[in-house]
Amino acid sequence: MIPYPKYNNIQKRSEKTNFFIILNINKTMLMRSIVLLLLTFTAIRTSLSAISHIPSSLLELPLDGHFSFDELHHAAKDFGNQIQFLPSAILYPKCVSDIALTIEHIWQMGPPSDLKVVARGHGHSIQGQSQTHQGIVINMESLKSPAMNFHRGKSPYVDVRGGELWINILRESLKYGLAPKSWTDYLHLTVGGTLSNAGISGQAFRHGPQISNVHQLEVVTGKGEVVKCSENKNEDLFYSILGGLGQFGIITQARISLELAPDMVKWIRVLYSDFDTFTRDQERLISAEKTFDYIEGFVIKNRTGLLNNWRSSFSPQDPVQASQFKSDGKVLFCLEMAKYFKLRESDTVIEETEKLLSQLNYISSTLFISEVSYIEFLNRVHKSELNLRSMGLWDLPHPWLNLLIPRSKIHIFAEEVFGNILRDTNNGPILIYPVNKSKWDNRTSIVIPKEDVFYLVAFLSSAIPTSTGNDGLEYIISQNKKILDFCQRADLGVKQYLPHYTSQEDWKAHFGPQWESFVQRKSAYDPLAILAPGHRIFHKAVSFL
Repeated sequence: MIPYPKYNNIQKRSEKTNFFIILNINKTMLMRSIVLLLLTFTAIRTSLSAISHIPSSLLELPLDGHFSFDELHHAAKDFGNQIQFLPSAILYPKCVSDIALTIEHIWQMGPPSDLKVVARGHGHSIQGQSQTHQGIVINMESLKSPAMNFHRGKSPYVDVRGGELWINILRESLKYGLAPKSWTDYLHLTVGGTLSNAGISGQAFRHGPQISNVHQLEVVTGKGEVVKCSENKNEDLFYSILGGLGQFGIITQARISLELAPDMVKWIRVLYSDFDTFTRDQERLISAEKTFDYIEGFVIKNRTGLLNNWRSSFSPQDPVQASQFKSDGKVLFCLEMAKYFKLRESDTVIEETEKLLSQLNYISSTLFISEVSYIEFLNRVHKSELNLRSMGLWDLPHPWLNLLIPRSKIHIFAEEVFGNILRDTNNGPILIYPVNKSKWDNRTSIVIPKEDVFYLVAFLSSAIPTSTGNDGLEYIISQNKKILDFCQRADLGVKQYLPHYTSQEDWKAHFGPQWESFVQRKSAYDPLAILAPGHRIFHKAVSFL
């Protein structure tokens, strides 16, 4: 049978087309194979490169945990999302001896080795403090022993791992009707991380920071020694570690002071348009014997519809009057307070709250009150986190700036910063509240202002990486620099909290008279400067003489 000519031509073209399709498919598959091989080779080369920085003797240590040389990138960034240092390995310890053996081995290798070690909890540092370039990151959350242990005597406490999250401690302690006394605003942080800084929130005026509520620590020093320390035993190391920025040892266990836990919280917000009145009321509250259990404040600038935004979780005392409130573009100051209580004390707490509020001079139409459970109040920031994560906004860069400002200078600071330097606050909240110095122990490593009362002012900005406007990273960083430059020019006696400097001269200025003591402690507990290189305070194997 002779094929129909038209059909024959179509068949030939079809066969030709199929040939080229098959050829293109084969080319595509070949290219994909080549790319896959290149990626595999690159991954192997990266892993081998990472391993090459780790001495074989270190890999032969008898660990219960293990080193990982793959998927290191998550340890090369932190919550600040501005700085990235890729480590050579991550240690996943199962027990404290894994950490001690690793550090001791690096210590014995001496100055010729350039290996450094950093403990990483939940990675919530903001300037690369939990990172190390081509060093070893210790994942503290993988430490599984010992278990959380509660003591319910006259002075209750709990023994916890250094890598334990505060939210987990809260949940477990509530089962015993107990809770820690002092908190941070965000609870998904590790014990070792906050105790290496201070741990501040609205309870600090009464109980001090978290470092004022610790009875005992277990620490691995820069020599690999496992040491138990307290105010009565190895006390110099104990106070060195608290607020010591991880420079003297890694916290593997802590004994945290507890108190009886409340059931519920009266959560209150009021507004001020006058800064003097706002600070006067704050200072009156933190000095009173009978007062609120939590006191914080924040700055509101260039925002509208504020009261409407609060109504989802707060109820106005007078809905009609509140609806008529107009900010008129003014800078406002919010005083946030909380009164804790047991369910059986509901009537009493209403009377106490009304009495305290009657002593304040806020704008009467802006009284908003909510009643929530104790855990809901303490874990309030996590709700915001979930909302931001759902919108893809949680992992943005966070160029935060946290300052401790003497009370005598807070008005000078506010006039210039809130009146001139800051043009907008839509990039994140600005916290401002006073604390009592008497609740801080001057034997710890933390550096605070000299006056009896000082303020925490925290600029908690989020930046859009691609933006060149006032919500961009460069703009916010330059704004932070203007604030710091003003503080220095005006000689305000300001100290950075969660400090970040790039030169040792700046660190010397930060510590001031405490610098010599800080250096001596480093020489005693981490003489080769193996630990916490991300702060850029010391360089490994430098002489401290």
